[in-house]
Amino acid sequence: MDVRRLELLLTLSRLGSMHAVSEVLGVTTSTVSQQIAALAKEVGTPLLEPDGRRVRLTPAGRRLANHAVQILAAHEAARADLDPSAEPAGTVRVAAFHTAISDTLLPVVHQLPPAVRLEIQEQEPPEALAMLERDQVDLALTYDYNLAPAAFDPALEAMPLWESSWSLAVPSRSRRIRGTAVDVVAAFADTDWIVNSRHLADEQVVRTLAALAGFEPRITQRADSLALVQDMITAGLGIALMPAAYPKTTGISLRPLRDPEPRMRAYALVRRGRTNWPAPALVLDLLSNRRERVTKTSR
Repeated sequence: MDVRRLELLLTLSRLGSMHAVSEVLGVTTSTVSQQIAALAKEVGTPLLEPDGRRVRLTPAGRRLANHAVQILAAHEAARADLDPSAEPAGTVRVAAFHTAISDTLLPVVHQLPPAVRLEIQEQEPPEALAMLERDQVDLALTYDYNLAPAAFDPALEAMPLWESSWSLAVPSRSRRIRGTAVDVVAAFADTDWIVNSRHLADEQVVRTLAALAGFEPRITQRADSLALVQDMITAGLGIALMPAAYPKTTGISLRPLRDPEPRMRAYALVRRGRTNWPAPALVLDLLSNRRERVTKTSR
């Protein structure tokens, strides 16, 4: 089977329309249609069926798209293996969230050889993952929470980077509550909440903790910047989850959350078959080495 045709089928299964496939892969819709028709003839079974004015994958098409994940990964790995001794060179495109860029990625930049350069975009996990799946970046640094775990696409490989504890940020005048995370959160059942504007993960954690405490959180504010979240808290607009190690501004206190303890987990993700490409592999090695150093010094 032609791997290019398999890539078109897999992309169609993810994007849902030939027009979207043509835009992402830079081919005409006619080419997409013709190549998938040729693939159907090659495997001897229809892969598409009408769906109104559009088309959708048949059950056989969906099964072949699932197989295509592993086939394309093996193809990528084979290409990389043709020259395993090549010196790292080229551009590594990275999409990552703010903290990962500043605390994880930038500290290793000086270790890269001159032949390897980075192109970095600040993106929240949903955007970073979408760009990675569409092959618009080579590496994505994302995060989830232990109380809101992410389900990664099987076409991607994930490498854990670090974890951080999160606390409840409240105005300093707020009374202190002893007990578990549920007890602490329950004391603020009538308070407005602030959550991330670009990623739902911390909102899921808030809703999980609130559900354990027996109430529905009143989410009224959304902001991406932690500094802005702090400003909103001091302005009396609500409370929020924040990293326990984040520098606090005047007028804010952090209430520790235990049993359960919310923890953010950062990951580096690449498409399967790309981990042996010299330049991305070097960046991953540097990130892994930094993770090990940080883990040892934090014990």
